[in-house]
Amino acid sequence: MTKTLGLIGAGRIGGALARLALAAGLDVVVSNSRGPGTLTDTVAEWGEGARAATVEDAARQGDIVVATVPLGAYGRLPADALAGKTVLDTMNYYPERDGTVPELDSRALTSSELVQRSLPDAHVVKACNNIDFRRLEILARPTGAPDRSALPVAGDSAGAKDEAIRLLDLFGYDAVDLGPLSESWRSEPNTAVYVQPYLPERPAGLTDAEDVMRWFLDCPGAPLPADRLAVLLRDAVRQSPADARERLA
Repeated sequence: MTKTLGLIGAGRIGGALARLALAAGLDVVVSNSRGPGTLTDTVAEWGEGARAATVEDAARQGDIVVATVPLGAYGRLPADALAGKTVLDTMNYYPERDGTVPELDSRALTSSELVQRSLPDAHVVKACNNIDFRRLEILARPTGAPDRSALPVAGDSAGAKDEAIRLLDLFGYDAVDLGPLSESWRSEPNTAVYVQPYLPERPAGLTDAEDVMRWFLDCPGAPLPADRLAVLLRDAVRQSPADARERLA
């Protein structure tokens, strides 16, 4: 049973997961690359049950560990400390931020396969990567709620996926099993499953950047049930990041 969630990364997704975990009665050990002293205000804001630690300590103390750092930093994850752990990978590949990775641009690997290769003794599960940080909190619902949303999970270990699915249930989400990490591209950026299905339709005429951001932060979200998510995942079309960049240019 998961009692402590380890967080490597304290950004927006990490913060949302920490608050969901604390609300579910779990303890949270959070870390970042700058050291626990920089997280004093963060854990004070989160309240009882949250504490700051080094990256290695968060990895060792978490029953499940969430890696929620920019993908370009995946090589700095502590492989020894994560050995034997289920590691939730929320990371996505953004070449403009992470630098280009030929194996990802060519679609030879998914980003989670790359992470798994760097953590050979851990069990990587792709999860919580296709929803934005605001809707991740806003759309959480109790088990059995009629407006409960679902999130995709992918992993090469059935046991680790089961553990991740139980954790998502605690957080307020159903899960759709994508299969192995090689299929995790179906939940990545540039697919129909990424972010948009959890948002309502943007109001017509809303084009000003500040107004769009205000709407994005304030809108309540659109529930995405498991059956609808499963269809979107099944019908996903894979693009290389290079294809997507060319299309948007």
